[in-house]
Amino acid sequence: MGKRVAVLPGDGVGPEVTAAAVKVLQVIARRFKHEFHITHGLIGGDAIDQTGKPLPDETVALCEASDAVLLGAVGGPKWEHTPSELRPEKGLLAIRKHFDLFANLRPVKAVPSLLHASPLKEEVAKDVDMLIVRELTGGLYFGEPSRRTENSAVDTLVYTRDEITRIVEKGFELARLRRGKVTSVDKENVLQSSKLWREIVEEKKKAYPDVEVEHMLVDSAAMKIITNPGAFDVMITENMFGDILSDEASVITGSMGVLPSASIRSDGFGLYEPIHGSAPDIAGQGKANPAAAILSVAMMLQYSFGMTKEACVIEEAVNAVFENGFFTADLAGPEDRALSTKEWTNKVIDELDLQSVSDCIMFTYA
Repeated sequence: MGKRVAVLPGDGVGPEVTAAAVKVLQVIARRFKHEFHITHGLIGGDAIDQTGKPLPDETVALCEASDAVLLGAVGGPKWEHTPSELRPEKGLLAIRKHFDLFANLRPVKAVPSLLHASPLKEEVAKDVDMLIVRELTGGLYFGEPSRRTENSAVDTLVYTRDEITRIVEKGFELARLRRGKVTSVDKENVLQSSKLWREIVEEKKKAYPDVEVEHMLVDSAAMKIITNPGAFDVMITENMFGDILSDEASVITGSMGVLPSASIRSDGFGLYEPIHGSAPDIAGQGKANPAAAILSVAMMLQYSFGMTKEACVIEEAVNAVFENGFFTADLAGPEDRALSTKEWTNKVIDELDLQSVSDCIMFTYA
């Protein structure tokens, strides 16, 4: 019996990058003798146009019948003036909440051949290898009441002890697989929710004596991401702080087009997506960078399917293409010929059969 993958291409460049990722997944299936049953569904603006809902019931049913979900991107200016409950982004929030995908994992790792594109000095960016673990189903984005009047607005930040405990435990477990350091980010000097967060981190660290723990206020963390990002290993934080800090950290690599993400729950089911947006200005032009979507498939293989060597082979193939000097338009220098989405994907596919499984000892997203 094979693994069932729901593919939700979404909007803008989403269909292009997910198509690239699926091609890579099919090559992995051939090389390693796996079966992946792939079914497509609707989400976001495309779903609104076709069904009137950003997350149709049919899509929920498809995902429930699947072992993992690959998502492209949602949103775009076409739907900016739709009612708030019908915005494409509501589909993404709803699928996270429905499936209780409480842990968002965003690796940020420097690639030597891309350091020229980083806004940071090479000596600052070169040692970056961090994993941001963001709580995804609680906090300000889901709190009630949330309302707007003509002269005021209210949003509510709520966290329960159980919600904080499970994300903190996930961060500690991941740190044990990496370099053994956790940075817990909060705003403990102001927010009651952060006081509870820090209290729980202090409680849980007793069960992980092999993990170094530091607490950092969110404003200090934002500065350190720019001044000394190589100092971070695993960063754990709540929903809104994680949203902001992970986007800040993403620019270190030179392009959001190379960064994947995973949103997972305790049983291994997860949703995998590139962190970039729908980029409607280049949609359909073959300019989209598929690296993040392809690496999101690698994370799927690692976290949902336990296929560590297959995941490592994909990562090594992607890195090899960059090291060989092949780039899409977002990363190409003035002397480089920018490859199209399909051309760059084909370079990765060519590399997949060249990568040695025996060299893949440790997958860097662990």
